[in-house]
This record gives sequence, structure tokens and C-alpha cells, in this order.
Amino acid sequence: MNDNQPPYRGVLTLFLCFLSGLFATAASAGSWQQSQSIGGFNSVHVYTPDSVSPIGNGKALLIVLHGCVQPTSNFLTAKLEVAAEQYGMVIAVPDAMNKAGYSCWSYWQGTKSRTAGDYKNLITLANTMSGDASRNIDPDQVYIAGLSSGASFANTTACLAPDVFAGMGISAGPSIGTSSNGALGPCETADVAARCNSYAGSYKSHFSTQIASIAHGDADTTVNLCYNEQNANGMAGVYGVSKLTGTNTISEGSSRTAEETLWEDGRVSMLWLNDVPHAWSGGEGASGGYISANSINYASYLGQYFAANNKRVDRNTGPAVSNLAASENSGLLSISGNAVDAEGSVAAVVITISNLDGGAPVVVETLNVSSVDSAGYFSATSSALADGLYEVRAVATDNEGTDGDAASVTTRVGPEPAASAPVLSNTAANVNGQCATVTGTVVDANQNLASVVVAFANGSVSANVAGNSYSAQGCNLPGGANTATVTATDTTQLASQASVNFTIDAGQTGDYNFHIGAGHITWGVGYSACYLAFGTSQFTMHEYPSGSDCQWIADGNSSCAGPVQACSSGSGSGGGEPATDTDGDGVEDAQDNCPNTANAGQEDDDGDGIGNACDSTPDGDITCTEFTASNYNHVQAGRATTTGGYAYAAGSGDNLGLYNLFVTTTLAETAAGYYVLGSCP
Repeated sequence: MNDNQPPYRGVLTLFLCFLSGLFATAASAGSWQQSQSIGGFNSVHVYTPDSVSPIGNGKALLIVLHGCVQPTSNFLTAKLEVAAEQYGMVIAVPDAMNKAGYSCWSYWQGTKSRTAGDYKNLITLANTMSGDASRNIDPDQVYIAGLSSGASFANTTACLAPDVFAGMGISAGPSIGTSSNGALGPCETADVAARCNSYAGSYKSHFSTQIASIAHGDADTTVNLCYNEQNANGMAGVYGVSKLTGTNTISEGSSRTAEETLWEDGRVSMLWLNDVPHAWSGGEGASGGYISANSINYASYLGQYFAANNKRVDRNTGPAVSNLAASENSGLLSISGNAVDAEGSVAAVVITISNLDGGAPVVVETLNVSSVDSAGYFSATSSALADGLYEVRAVATDNEGTDGDAASVTTRVGPEPAASAPVLSNTAANVNGQCATVTGTVVDANQNLASVVVAFANGSVSANVAGNSYSAQGCNLPGGANTATVTATDTTQLASQASVNFTIDAGQTGDYNFHIGAGHITWGVGYSACYLAFGTSQFTMHEYPSGSDCQWIADGNSSCAGPVQACSSGSGSGGGEPATDTDGDGVEDAQDNCPNTANAGQEDDDGDGIGNACDSTPDGDITCTEFTASNYNHVQAGRATTTGGYAYAAGSGDNLGLYNLFVTTTLAETAAGYYVLGSCP
């Protein structure tokens, strides 16, 4: 039960999402935390939104699997965070531990079992994250999706563990059980339904509440287009549902579209992503290898589809109470109202009567109404009450035992007292980033409250007042200690005040040299991405928890992030290995602008972050040059090195992905012989 939510909260929220546009770009308020070690994987990129799912309890979880020759970092620019904020989904992008072929998820080989390889790891990842109370993930809203080999592996995993995954998103994936030849050659016929059922074994009963979205770019010339319908029909066979007639056009703006076909009860959806090649469809603004901006944001579509069709979340909102009224007669309160339950029937109404003379409500009587008439009408009479101001609050319960949202009304017993100022109590502040929401209780004995205003450090905000509760939010507040002052005023200008103290973390601002010196980033972790994002300009970084440690991440560009390390506040794991000083000049490598060349004075005449001792152009006459080529050619030209099958940029050591002729990257030479991944700033 939630006193502050209107009836039919979940339905209303989803409806408003449709009205505002399914794929409207949302400002990202959460953060990416990169290369986390979770659930059997050494590297998982995790985005945690500030929002919660419009259904169920807490946030949803969407695990996204990469395709072949596709580093997980590509998904950092795929606009997944837009979907995350829109639909309250935590996003997790793991890097496969047991790769095959061209760094693919090995869907065509190995044992298909809940206890084998990356199938086990994905199930463990899902359960670990949903079981972590601090993440606030609803276990009934755990989903898995992927591209290409990742799509096939996601489909197989969802079939192995339908009890874990409430839904799947399969994009350009060869059918489960097909060979590796089927990915790049002619279509392989597959009995998807039979294979999926066989993978599930004793868990197949959970298919009754699983849903599936199947998608494919209609311009894909890599994976055969036949798999889209084969996969959709196969999952429909697993669920025992029939295809509906007609198609729907899903639009994002005027130029990005997809064609949707649905099966009964929303159990299966098939999408043709218009103008998308072999790539994950990220929608407007998406970029990166095997990421397309030509069609809709598929992750946003999944967020909407899962929220609208999830079969595991309890959508029972409880009865709605309306027309609540209370009138006094000889010291007694006659109370009446209507309670209606959309899904079933009303079993009971509980009425609580509280005295408000002291400001905060004090319960004096509880009345239980055991039945309502056919129209939902109920009534009750209190015992004799002392003179005073009272709040009457009613909550109805349905035949399934679910409470609805509370309704309340304020009324007086006896004569009105002398004029007095409103009374404020329970004043509190909740901080989120550089915003603070101030809440509390306001009671006016004369029932002539005019306004509640909250004065923040940067201005005043008129509070929203509902019953005897108020709330107001102030944003862009200055860092450090803050005080908010609440003023409640009635129509006769009588007023009272209350204040609350809180602290705002405004982050730390400076150029990359500042952040390196502060330990937020290092030359090895964070410098390249931060320099490409901000150049020599100042930028702000905040420290976010990452398991028992922390990570500094830049505002406005989450690719600029430092290493996972002990929290600066001391709340992290602490300890660790002694600081490294490779060149023995007394300056730790993490802060050394020439970690391999002794330069105790750290001279840097041109301020480029590279010390004079190792800077080929210490006076600043640097011309950045870009080179776009295969990783093989970068290595042959001396712009990169290779170790263990991967290529690394010379100088910065940035990981370029697989060392072969097929992976193409852009390198920026920012100093002679010093290359970073990406374009020149």
C-alpha cells in the first residue's frame, strides 16, 4: 500500500509512457560502471538508472549479450541508458568468458546445461544481481537479450532457465541448435519449439509466464533473414499461442521505424527493424561497431514490451476508494464512501481516525467495514470523540488480500479554535545527486492553509500539498552543507517555519591533470577516454559505489571513468597492493606523467599531461593525426602491438579488440609514437 500513489498506478504509468512517445529520448541520470566482476564474468558493464520499473517492485534487469567481433564497450554508445531510465531497467553487458570463433558466444558448441560454461555464468549473473538487495531488482522482471551469436546464446539460456528469465529479446540470432555455418550461410531449418522444450527439462512449466521479442534488421546481409520468423514461430510453439492478424508500425521520430507482428496475449512479438544491417538497433544518436542508428531503439522497445506484457508481476492494484466524506453530529463522525475493485471484489474497508491537534497524526479509533453494497458504497460511525481536528483515512482490501491506495479527508469535531498558524512536523530531506526533496506534514487547525514554500540555497519552490503531506524538490544545489527552510502560511497570513539540514555531493571539477592527481583516473585507466571526451577542458566527476569499492565517473560522459578502487570515504575494501613506481622516481605510476621515465619534478611545459621527460613535443607543437585501419595493419605499421590474440595501441595501451583483418579501429596519434583509441579531439 502506498498513500502517495493514485489508484491503478502501474496502468496509469504505462499509459503515460505511451502518450509521451514510446521512444522519446530521456536524459540519463544514472551511471555506467564498467568492467565489473560479477556472477562468473570478469568484465560486466552495468548501468543503474535512478528510475524504477512502472510495474512490480523495484527495477527490472536486462542482460545484453554482444555479437561476434564486437567488444562490449560498443554498447556504451548504443543508447541503452535511455531505455534504462525510461523503464527503470538495470542494464548488464557481460563479456563472454568462453568465446568461440571470432570472439562469439559459443551457442553452436559445448554442453547446453544450466551448470555449464557461460550458461551457468549468465544464470548466476542474473540471480546474483536480482538477489542483491542494494540493487533493488525485482526477480519477476529479469530479462535477457543479445545480438547475433549473443542472441542465439540468450535464447538458449532463456530456454534452459525459464524460471529465471521472464522474457527474452533476440536480435538477428540464428535459431537455437543450428551450426556455426548456419550463421553466415544458407538458412538452417530448426525445430525451435522442440529444442527449447528439451533444454528446459523439468523447468518447462515456467514457459507459461515467459514472453519473447524476436527482431531482425531487414537490411542484414550477414545472418539469414529466415531466422526471424523461424524463431518467432518456434517460441510461439513453446508458449502455445497463435499469431494475430495485421502488423503495427513502431516509429521513433519521422524516419526511424519498425514493423511489429504480435501473437496472442502479447506472448511473442516479431520486429522487422527497417534499414538496419547486421547490428544492434540503438535508435537516434547510437553509434559504434555493429550498432545502428537507422531504426528504433530496440532496448526501449523491449522495456515497453516487457512492462506491458510481463506475466509474472502482480498487477493487482487493490480497490480504489472515492467520495470519502466525514461529517460531525453530536461528537460522532458519520463516514461514507465508495470502494471499487477493477479485478475482483472488495472484501473489507479499514477506516482509521487520527487526531491532528498536535501536528502529527495520533490514531484514536479504527473501524472495520466488512462489506460494501453492489455499487461499492460503505458507511460507518465513530464513537464519541473529543473536540479537535481529525484525519479520516480509508483503505480497502480486495478478495485476494491486496490493499488499495489510501484516501483521506480532514474534519473537525466541536467548535473551531482561535486562529493559529499551521503546524509543521516530520520534516525530512532526501538527496539524489545535486537535487534534494523535502517532505513533511502540515496541519492547519483552522483548515485555511494557503501555501507551503521551501527555500533552498538557490531559490524557493512552492510545495505540492496532498492532504496533510507536502513535498518540494530543489536541484542544481551547491555542494557541501545545505539548509532548506519550510514556511507554511494560512489565508490570514499566520505562518510557521521548520528547517532541515543535508549535504550535497557536487563532485570534483578540474581538467584531466587534476583528476589524475586526485586519483580519480590514471594514465592507464581513464586518461584516454577522458581526454577524447573533454580535451583540456574542466569536467566534473562523482564517486559511485562498485561492490565494496568505488569508481569515479564523469558527468555527461560515462566512458570517462577511473579504475575500481577503495572508496575515498573509507567505505571501500581498503588495503590492496603497494603503490607501483616503475621508474623509481618517487612518484606513483597512477600519478606519474611519465611512468616509465624518471622525472621526479613532473615538468610538463605544454600541459598536455605527458611529462617533458617522455614528451616528444614538450613545447606543445603537436598535430594530432588519425589512422583508420584493421588491427592487423595497425600492428604492422607500428601503431599497435599484439599479445594473446588482441591488439593494443602503442603508447596508451588501449585495447583495440581482436588482432585480425576484420576488426577496424581508429587511432589518434596525440604525440610522436603515442596512440589512443578514438578520434582526435
